[in-house]
Amino acid sequence: MYNNTLARSIEPACADARRPISPDRKGQTIIMGKILFASALSAALFLIQAAPSSASDVHVAPVTAYVEANIRPWVEDPLIIDALKSQNLRHSTLSQTAIDALDATWRTEFASDARPLIGSVTGNQLSRFLKDKQIASGGVITEILVIDAKGLSAGESEVSSDYWQGDELKWQKTYLAGSPVLFVDAAEKDESTQMLQSQASLTISDPQTGKPLGAITIGINLDAL
Repeated sequence: MYNNTLARSIEPACADARRPISPDRKGQTIIMGKILFASALSAALFLIQAAPSSASDVHVAPVTAYVEANIRPWVEDPLIIDALKSQNLRHSTLSQTAIDALDATWRTEFASDARPLIGSVTGNQLSRFLKDKQIASGGVITEILVIDAKGLSAGESEVSSDYWQGDELKWQKTYLAGSPVLFVDAAEKDESTQMLQSQASLTISDPQTGKPLGAITIGINLDAL
């Protein structure tokens, strides 16, 4: 759209500059041609500069600023580090088949009143810590999820619909990639609450060794930023 606008804006001036002119009007025509060309070029440049590079990316900067100021300072809290080390040790020999079976159990429990597996995660000390952080955000944070080295939930402030996060970008672009860079996912509207949300995820590493231990995902209410 912007390329067509640019072409349409410059074309009249270019055509005018190419038109044969009489000697007695040469100076006046050259001046007018330059003025028309400069005006068209300025208008076209304004259209290009005014257009956002991607409307879907406008939330990334405020989400990043919020996470860096309010989340990053506590992602290496000893409670989180110890919980991940402990769960990583317990899950170190889990095969993908076993992981899939656990995830299937979680999904079944999610639709049931009997929730032993879900309760073992949402009722642990880490989940209570995450819930306190969510409440303290005053509505900005909608959920917090800590994920271990296998992609399984270690703690949740809200009950998620699945146990294994290893097939999702929140884990693949952080822990699995071995990258310390913050990953901010696309903005989406929750159909039930009509709340515009995004998820921000980052790797959690051992503060002493720098070894990645897992990841954390924070749901952000974009309307509250």
